[in-house]
Amino acid sequence: MTALAGALLLVGRVLFAGLFAFSARGHIQNHARYANIARGKLPIPGLAGWPAGVFLLLADVSIIAGIWPDIGALMIAAFLIPTTFLFHRFWTVTDATARRSQEGNFYRNVSLLGAAVSLFVLFSVVGHIPFAGTGPALNLR
Repeated sequence: MTALAGALLLVGRVLFAGLFAFSARGHIQNHARYANIARGKLPIPGLAGWPAGVFLLLADVSIIAGIWPDIGALMIAAFLIPTTFLFHRFWTVTDATARRSQEGNFYRNVSLLGAAVSLFVLFSVVGHIPFAGTGPALNLR
């Protein structure tokens, strides 16, 4: 991989992780609110607050710093699966405006899930990338 490609990949990593860093801040600062929303949707609703925020921050650091970035991408995917399918169930919403909002959130998360899986494959197949602290933890070559 050329230095230019590595620099562009670093920009992409930062932009991708930025959304989750913003989300992490909300989970940490508004723990009670997120835990309340998760009641009846998660077996341990308290995990939706600051623990999810810390989890997202660790994933972000992994992806941006390139410290086992494949694991960071998998962490983002692991966060998105329950978030998408348990919290944005647009098909159960009867109010048209709320349904459109939840549908948008659902498909945004599906797209981000695709990006996280793609990054996982990229990191684990390419190996060590420029501007990364380590190589991948897993090797799919």
